Amino acid sequence: MFELDHDLAQDIVDRAMAILPYNVNVMDSQGLILGSGEPERVNTRHEGAQLVLANGRVVEIDSQTAMHLKGVQPGINLPLLLDQRLIGVLGITGEPEQLRTYAELVRMTAEMLVSQRNQQGEQQWRRQRCDDLLALLLSETGDSPRLVDEAQQMGLKPQLARVPCLFELGADQRPGQTVEALSAWLMSRYPDSWCVSAAPSSLLWCRPASHMVDAPRLLEKLDGLGWNILRIAVGGATEGLNGLRRSYRRVGDLLAYGREVLPDSRLLVLDRYALPVLLWRHRHDDALDELLSPLRRVLAKDNNGQLLATLRSWCEHDGQSQACADALGIHRNSLRYRMERIAELSGVDPLRLDGMLALYLGVQLLPASTVV
Repeated sequence: MFELDHDLAQDIVDRAMAILPYNVNVMDSQGLILGSGEPERVNTRHEGAQLVLANGRVVEIDSQTAMHLKGVQPGINLPLLLDQRLIGVLGITGEPEQLRTYAELVRMTAEMLVSQRNQQGEQQWRRQRCDDLLALLLSETGDSPRLVDEAQQMGLKPQLARVPCLFELGADQRPGQTVEALSAWLMSRYPDSWCVSAAPSSLLWCRPASHMVDAPRLLEKLDGLGWNILRIAVGGATEGLNGLRRSYRRVGDLLAYGREVLPDSRLLVLDRYALPVLLWRHRHDDALDELLSPLRRVLAKDNNGQLLATLRSWCEHDGQSQACADALGIHRNSLRYRMERIAELSGVDPLRLDGMLALYLGVQLLPASTVV
């Protein structure tokens, strides 16, 4: 329920007295002066206001009447209403016959300010409640029918298929280029989006799958607007809240994987890195150590990093010999020699699917900056 406060009351007073040659007071629903052109009267009782509150109508007090009331000066006291509810009193000091021309106009202005503040409060509450609901819906306990129903009522459309995108922002942002500002920018351009920020440098954007978004162009646009986006992890389209939660976890893993393994890659797409990201989550497991042992045997003998560079190119070109040789700037015979050396050291054949898979996974889990 809306209540007048000191700040709003004083704002009404200051605005009115900027154009009127009279003192103005604003009282709350108990007759306490919250704002006044006479600061010493703030937080004192106003008997004229209490008469207005008791009768719900305008009360005029002339000089003769004021002499018999405590803490009251001549003037007009008018009820302040919000949605037909009496929330306070507006008082203008002076002889009533001199004030009637201004009183209704001042009251109208005051009630407009009250209504505006109330709307701002409701909008702020709605935004905060939506943020709280989204955080709950994305948590492991977010399947409560009550939560889903409230989300529907708030217009969040939890039934829509969505694509989660996780932004990591740099610490050195321009003034105003905050996570909140980025959230507002995205939601203004992509209706029905969800934006949730778990940290000052992180933003989860869940856009409706029906919106076609060119991720490289979006990143270029944000760069042009001045946001320092370190990287974006893009998941796949999901159906239902359970699917969205799973994809949210996976783009979180994708972002961490990119930060450690591909630090120069600013745009990470889960479809491209699904398998290495899955293994990255379990990178400390003993079973994964065994899987990566062939690559470790190669690295142990690769003094100048030539074999590692060859393996990276081999994986990037899907085992296509000519494309790989061209990318490395070597003859196909040189490439064949290197691949034979890799097979000898690793104990697996990179030309066979199982051997290539073991080496591929090892390369994908190895930081791009690794040098031997």
